[in-house]
Amino acid sequence: MKHYIIVKFRENTDVGGMLPEIAELFEKALALDGVSRVTLHRSNSDRPNRHDLMIEMILTPEGLAIYDASPMHQEWKAQYGQYIEQKTIFDCEE
Repeated sequence: MKHYIIVKFRENTDVGGMLPEIAELFEKALALDGVSRVTLHRSNSDRPNRHDLMIEMILTPEGLAIYDASPMHQEWKAQYGQYIEQKTIFDCEE
């Protein structure tokens, strides 16, 4: 399945500066059972009604449960949650 995390960061957040660290953090997800791919997409639009980052993951339903409970996921929320204005989660078939 595909799991999308679509994020709009708070105004004046240095998304470009944080992107390498976010990518490094999500690379850790590949070590989790059931996670086979992680791709980060940075928005090419600076319009105020657009989101800034889309994280696309390919995983099994079991892998999603493992990811949700993982220390890596907890680190994502703890380290970057304060910068997030809005977040959308979307799951679909691959």
